Amino acid sequence: MNSRERILNAIERKPVDKVPVDLGGHRSSGIAAIAYAQLKKELGITTGDIYVYDVIQQLAIVEQPVLERFQVDTIEMGRGFCLDKKDWKDWILPNGIPCKIPANIHIEKRNDDWYLLSESGIPMGVQKKGVLYFEQIYFPCLENDFSTDDFSHLEESMKKCMWTSVPSPSSCSLDEVGLKELETKAKQLRESTDKAIIGLFGGNLFELPQYLYRSDNYFLALAMYPDKIIELSEKLTNIYIKKLEKWLGAVGKYIDIVLFGDDFGSNNGPLIDPQMYREFYKPFHKKMWTRTKEIADVKIQLHSCGSIEPLLTDLIDAGLDMVNPVQINALNMNPVLLKSKYGKDFCFWGGGCNTQQILNLQSPDVVEKSIKELLPIWTNGSGYVFQQVHNIMADIKPENIIRMFDTVNNFRLQ
Repeated sequence: MNSRERILNAIERKPVDKVPVDLGGHRSSGIAAIAYAQLKKELGITTGDIYVYDVIQQLAIVEQPVLERFQVDTIEMGRGFCLDKKDWKDWILPNGIPCKIPANIHIEKRNDDWYLLSESGIPMGVQKKGVLYFEQIYFPCLENDFSTDDFSHLEESMKKCMWTSVPSPSSCSLDEVGLKELETKAKQLRESTDKAIIGLFGGNLFELPQYLYRSDNYFLALAMYPDKIIELSEKLTNIYIKKLEKWLGAVGKYIDIVLFGDDFGSNNGPLIDPQMYREFYKPFHKKMWTRTKEIADVKIQLHSCGSIEPLLTDLIDAGLDMVNPVQINALNMNPVLLKSKYGKDFCFWGGGCNTQQILNLQSPDVVEKSIKELLPIWTNGSGYVFQQVHNIMADIKPENIIRMFDTVNNFRLQ
């Protein structure tokens, strides 16, 4: 069974020969560049630079020797892009380690701080001295009156938002030239690997308005202007579907999974009531996800952090195949509950190691013990892909990372 077969079998809840493993297949299963540099040193890998493909989160490209060492079964579609030296430029991580970042990112140092700029020069995000990540500082629609907004500006506003406008390695225009590049490079990646390929689309309905209007204003609008929320979700969906038809039309034959995003959970429960999800988002998720599967033979994954158990029935009904990162330390996200209630209909992608209390704070032996307790639950009946809960952060020791993946790969399925 090769990696692609292993992943697809797991998604379809069919038998697998070993636990499928994801590391860096998407932007919530990756590794901070600082931790990656330390991991390479621990593994004795002296070749290659540190390539930071996601500057906002400071995530590193996981190189082939590390993918092989940890028996990783996934790869993000972006790894087929920016393969020439000219596609990258020099930068330096907060701890002083040299690295490379995409050459087409607009970044500028002002005094001791770094700023991410829009195409028009607007400072959208800042990394203060001593801070490990960029934070959003500009909200394009902050001054808009939500109650009278016609939302005709959405696509233009997205160009001024840090989370939607900072280029990634696979950023291509959706014109004829860009679509040809997408298709060519996705095809080349497909032909070069048997790993399951994940295409990152986004399609955020709940989060994007928070990036545009700021969270407090959008949450207030949820209570005050329900009709406008529906109008906004509908307009966003129409924008996304037009992009989806072009993008997936180009790469759909060469990828296995399309990743959408919307963080609906906090540590203590969903950020919205399930009825609000049904009214404001579910019809539009269903429309996007149905169209996705009409265009290409792909599986649909949603990134959603936190306590989202009360929403899972509706998410599955809307067409979702799997969710990441499965935040097991959040309320009602107990693996026994999740597998018993949803395991026959759903794939859980994550929840393999608690990154907030175990992977970052405990010894390798405790990491191993925790994973050995979780895997028999998650892997029962297949329907599971291993990843830690969200990204491996900068402070996580390399010996814990190594023990985590070695424990998974040595685990014998029942």
